[in-house]
Amino acid sequence: MTMADFSEEIANIQEEIRETPYHKGTEHHIGKLRARLAKLKDRQLESVIKSKGGGGGGGYAIKKQGDATVVLVGPPSSGKSTFINLVTNAESKVAPYAFTTVSVIPGMLKYKDAYIQILDVPGLIEGASKGKGRGKEVISVVREADLLLLMADVERPAFLNILSQELHEAGIRINQIRPDIVIAKKPEGGIQVQTNINNEFSKETVKAVAMEFGIRNADIVIKEKMGIDRLIDAFSQNRVFVPALAVLNKSDLSQNPVDKKFGDLEPILISAQKGTGIENLKEAVWSSLNLIRIFLVRPDEEPSLNHAIIMKQGETLLDVAQKIGTEFAEGKRLAKVWGEAAHFPGQEVSLVKEVEEGLMVRFM
Repeated sequence: MTMADFSEEIANIQEEIRETPYHKGTEHHIGKLRARLAKLKDRQLESVIKSKGGGGGGGYAIKKQGDATVVLVGPPSSGKSTFINLVTNAESKVAPYAFTTVSVIPGMLKYKDAYIQILDVPGLIEGASKGKGRGKEVISVVREADLLLLMADVERPAFLNILSQELHEAGIRINQIRPDIVIAKKPEGGIQVQTNINNEFSKETVKAVAMEFGIRNADIVIKEKMGIDRLIDAFSQNRVFVPALAVLNKSDLSQNPVDKKFGDLEPILISAQKGTGIENLKEAVWSSLNLIRIFLVRPDEEPSLNHAIIMKQGETLLDVAQKIGTEFAEGKRLAKVWGEAAHFPGQEVSLVKEVEEGLMVRFM
């Protein structure tokens, strides 16, 4: 299908949804239409990204490095380049006109012993999800992020909502977790839906949505209360769920109090030019990435904070051993730990123990 074909079919489905009154008798039909619409938008986005971005020229194929990757997203001239030059070793061109950054500029932020890669991408404008500007190429990079920094400036704070909406249209769900639905495909037997949750849609609607996404035989278990949009997100292969922070730059230029509430976004105020608010933002990035430091203790050393290794909350000592190396992890069953997480200094624990900030560990 051409872009024009996609646009026409999408418009037709949207019109039918608008003209269909929602009630119990039409819920099933509207559910099918919305699933069909979502699938069509997925195909449209995939087509554009394959043809315009995701590795073809212009610096858009970026290798992820360090302990985490953060993508800096904002409109042109919002101060993104000034910010990344301030906090990393990047050399992103800065000038007082739009679209200075025409490719992805990587930089590395060192914070609390972690190396956090920050990518400065071209300015995202309204309509980017429909192909305006360099939106599709930017979105192809955004989809690989561990964290997004949505940056506008105090003179255009409403752009935070625009950024959020453009990303949503591109299948990127910020500050949401994946729908708690189990979809177990099977070779035969049709679709069986199980749930103890009283949702706004029927089991028949769930089956209809599943079939729109090409699923004919599956056991589906719904474990959370949700609307139809979350249901559709569970079936779409295009959805990306990523945490995000909102940032308002150029706070030194504000003559009036800044409204710090835009929908679900509560922005952090900074001035990249003056260097204010930067430490608060670094700490928020660290926290949002769920990073923690533990410290390795060599056999011939006393416990100390000398040998840091960066892990994520929820990981275990076995994950630490495997991060050090597969050969190192082989045969390891126990470890000694020190710090606040230990019941006493040198406590022996199994490798299923979850890591905690400041834990000192010696593998045995």
